[in-house]
Amino acid sequence: MNDTTESGAVPLLNRLRRFPDVEAANLQAWDATDSLLLDTAAEFLPGDGNVTVIGDRYGALTLSLAESQATTTGAVRVHQDLVTGEKALRNNADTLGIGGFEQLPLGPSLLAGARLVVMQLPRTLAELEEAADAVARYAEPDVVLLAGGRIKHMSLGMNDVLARCFEDVKPQLARQKSRVLVARTPKLRTRPLPYPIVEENAELGITVCAHGAVFSGTKLDIGTRFLLTFLPKMASAAHAVDLGCGTGILAAMYARSHPDAQVTATDRSAAAVASATCTVQANGLSGRIRVLQDDAMESLPEASAGLILLNPPFHLGASVHAGAGIKLFEAAARVLEPGGELWTVFNSHLPYLPALERLVGRTTVQGRNTKFTVARSISRGRN
Repeated sequence: MNDTTESGAVPLLNRLRRFPDVEAANLQAWDATDSLLLDTAAEFLPGDGNVTVIGDRYGALTLSLAESQATTTGAVRVHQDLVTGEKALRNNADTLGIGGFEQLPLGPSLLAGARLVVMQLPRTLAELEEAADAVARYAEPDVVLLAGGRIKHMSLGMNDVLARCFEDVKPQLARQKSRVLVARTPKLRTRPLPYPIVEENAELGITVCAHGAVFSGTKLDIGTRFLLTFLPKMASAAHAVDLGCGTGILAAMYARSHPDAQVTATDRSAAAVASATCTVQANGLSGRIRVLQDDAMESLPEASAGLILLNPPFHLGASVHAGAGIKLFEAAARVLEPGGELWTVFNSHLPYLPALERLVGRTTVQGRNTKFTVARSISRGRN
C-alpha cells in the first residue's frame, strides 16, 4: 500500500452525513482510517458473513461492509457507543438504500460467532481494553480483529492492551497518516469481566462506577469538582437534569443534597448511561434518579425541568469544536421552565458566555479558577 491509495468505497463514503450530530464544513462523516480499514478488511472477509463492527462513527464501516456482504447470510453486527452515531447510521442507510446490519450492545449478542471484527480505535486505553476483552471473550477462536486509528492518536499502550487479550498483534504499514493493528488468537479469558470499575470516592462520600468509554473513568474530573462547590447555591427544583451525566456524579450529589427532587441523568453515550445506572444503584438512589440515553434531552418535554447541570464537551471526536456545547445550550433553553436555572462549567477560553445569554437567558459568572468558569443562566422561557 502506498500513501496515496484510496479505497474503492470512497464514493459511498462521500455521500454520508453526520446528522443528527453536529454538522459543519470542517467536519465530515468518515476519515482515512475508515478507508484503510475497509481495504484491509477485504483481505479477511469470512465467507459466512460473520462480521462485527465496533466504534463506527456514522456508518462508514457498517454500510460499506453490509454492501460488500449483501450476498452472504447474516447481517453485519455493529456497536456504537453514541446514540447520535446510531441514528446517523440509520439515516445514512435509509438515504443510500442499504440494509443488512443489526445494532447491538457490546457483549455476547454482538460478538458470538464473529470471525472478523473491524474497529475504529477509541481515544482511551480503558475503552479499548473493554472492547478487546469482549472480542477475545465472545468471538470465534479464529477471529481476526482489525483496529485502526489516526497515527497521531495511537500509542504503544494500545499494542500492549491488545497483547493482553491476543497472542498475536501486528501493526500494518501506515497510509494517509492512519494505521491498522491486526490481532489474532484470543487468549483464554478466565478472569472476571473487568468493567464496570467500582470505586469509593472518599472526597464525595459516594461510590462511582465506570465503563471503559466513559469520560474520566471513576475519577472526579476537575471541572465537575469546581461545579460541585456551587451546589449550595443551586435552586431546589422538583425536577433536575444532569445533562451529559457521564458516571452520574452530579446527579447523585444533587439528589443527596435535595431529597425531595426527582433527577434525570442523561447522556448520548451508552457507556455513560450504563456507568451512571450502576452509580445510582450503588448509592441507593434508584427511586430518585432516572437514567436515560438520549441526544440532547430530545425526549424530555419542553419546560419540564427547574434546574439543569452541565459540564459540556468541547471535542467532537478528535476535533475541538464549540458546536457540541451550543447544541446542549439550545436543548437546555427548550427543557428549562421559565425562571429555571442552567449551571454550566467550561474552560474559560471558550466563548460560551454570549451564547448562554443569547440562547438561554440572563447569564452571570458565579466563579472562576485558573482553568474553568462556572456560569448560571436564568431561563427566559420560549415565548
